[in-house]
Amino acid sequence: MELPNRIHQEICFSLSRKIADFIDSRKGSDKVYPAPFAVFFDTDIYVEPDISVICDKAKLSDQGCHGAPDWIIEITSPTTQRMDYFVKLFQYRIAGVREYWIVNPMKQTVQVYIFNEAGDSMQFSFDDTIRVGIYENLYIRIGDFL
Repeated sequence: MELPNRIHQEICFSLSRKIADFIDSRKGSDKVYPAPFAVFFDTDIYVEPDISVICDKAKLSDQGCHGAPDWIIEITSPTTQRMDYFVKLFQYRIAGVREYWIVNPMKQTVQVYIFNEAGDSMQFSFDDTIRVGIYENLYIRIGDFL
């Protein structure tokens, strides 16, 4: 697997900070974990999403998150696209993740999946302002981070 590049890291850090600042500004207890952070869907099988947002602290242990995070963000690369757009999409939907974003720096797009709604997939550009589905009043524009 290739190492994350500079743009990947900038997006990951900036998104994590934006989400954490939003939670802190509302005195929330939700947690934001950038990779490496283990998410266990089974006792022995885990994934390490680029960003995991967990609203239920009972799912957290010293080893990571046991069960589905509420929101997962993957920042895709040429070598991870198949996993992010197909394998992880299916895995996260089945596991009970509420919202899944795939940020694609090569195409400058964000694919947003809201799994509990009928029209569950939308695509945005880095210049669009995206409303986060699991939070009221959190809007993110990826272009602001670059």
